[in-house]
Amino acid sequence: MNEGIAVVLKAEQLGSVFGFPITNSLIMAWLLMILLIGWAYLFGRSLTTIPGKLQAGIEWAFDSAIAYMADVLESETIARRFFPLVATIFIFIALINEIEFFPGVGSIGLMHASEFLPVLRAPTTDLNFTLALAMIAFFTIEVAGLSTLGFFKYVSKYVNLKSPTGFAVGLIELMSNLGRLISFSFRLFGNIFAGEVMILVAGYFVPYFLPAPLMVFEMFIGIVQALVFAMLTLFFIKLSIAEPHEAH
Repeated sequence: MNEGIAVVLKAEQLGSVFGFPITNSLIMAWLLMILLIGWAYLFGRSLTTIPGKLQAGIEWAFDSAIAYMADVLESETIARRFFPLVATIFIFIALINEIEFFPGVGSIGLMHASEFLPVLRAPTTDLNFTLALAMIAFFTIEVAGLSTLGFFKYVSKYVNLKSPTGFAVGLIELMSNLGRLISFSFRLFGNIFAGEVMILVAGYFVPYFLPAPLMVFEMFIGIVQALVFAMLTLFFIKLSIAEPHEAH
């Protein structure tokens, strides 16, 4: 057997349930969801009127985030409406990107037909997962615009028959809007997967010195990418709820 670097782009399938494929990235995503939901439940039950250091720190972070969103969206009501989604996106992606470097992720697995199948894989290195997140963000952005402006006013951003220039601008705006699905999903997937490959290559050629600092760097990049995804969702919500003449 020839030894070398093996880079697998597609998430490995470990089994299926009613014909639905179960991949290692899906298993890790569900495990992280269970951990987050369980932690949120336990933390919610431990809230007190006089907060401790942990509760005070989290409340300060949430209040600061809501205040920033209110400044961007120019409405505290709208900010509080979309804060749970934006905050969940950031926390979920950041946690995924950090746990990717924990022992056992990618190294514990099963042997199937002389092939090693890792049980856990970072979901953000699976294009299906990042595309699903992009679809959630895209759907939320469109609903925000429709619910705030109304159907006809929102559609007028993209369908403007009053002048050839307005029609061209609306068409460009529509193509840009649809392109968000690609930019959202491929930006996150490309950055995280490229970092994983870079660490793998570094570990193959310089195994004792280079991987550790690269891992620290990629953990920082993971936080940045989570913040970028959340902030883009926020800014696109801002654009979707803006009046047609402001958006153009």
